[in-house]
Amino acid sequence: MLRRLPILLIFLAAALGAFFLRDHLSFAALSRHREALLAFRDAHPLAAPLAFVATYAALVALSLPGALVATLTGGFLFGLFPGTLYNVTAATIGAVIVFLAARAGFGADLARRAEEKGGKPARLMQGLRENEWSFLFLMRLVPAVPFFLANLAAAATGARLDRFVISTFLGIIPGALVYTSVGAGLSGVFARGESPDLGVIFSPPVLLPLLGLAALSALPILLKTFRKRGPA
Repeated sequence: MLRRLPILLIFLAAALGAFFLRDHLSFAALSRHREALLAFRDAHPLAAPLAFVATYAALVALSLPGALVATLTGGFLFGLFPGTLYNVTAATIGAVIVFLAARAGFGADLARRAEEKGGKPARLMQGLRENEWSFLFLMRLVPAVPFFLANLAAAATGARLDRFVISTFLGIIPGALVYTSVGAGLSGVFARGESPDLGVIFSPPVLLPLLGLAALSALPILLKTFRKRGPA
């Protein structure tokens, strides 16, 4: 039971956060506190990035609302670079915490039970493991896959930690670049009293390259499938 405690606490924090913190971790909240955040950044050039990464990682690890706003904040405070690096690093740290908690809580049991039962669950698990890199990158590159669910899915399929870390860090860079760039331009948005266009990632100039990367990630799976069917 103790090994399930971390993931249960994460689920509890996510439920409470969705109810109590949604209004406090929003774009409107960022707009209200932007001057204080800029002042803190300027007064603490070394502590500010560390505090930002720690806070963002905690948001992801506890599955609290506001990760997208945190990404915008990274761009607003630190620019496209090193803002993107801070955002990607923090999100990866948070994702690893969720992955480890989920794997300890239920991931290992699910993978073992699937193998013991055999049949379709075992074949699915085997297929995912044979194409682990493609599977992990696909979950990160396709915008429709929620970040938290991707962490749980990787844990449930018994993904290797090193591959999870690398695919998470590299796979979220394209999306992080887009939203960090939006955050870097928030000064003008605030001055005009507007809200940023958060649907920009679904615009054709952004979405099509992301889908192209996703297709490249899926290519090894397709090639293996065709090779297996070929001799038959």
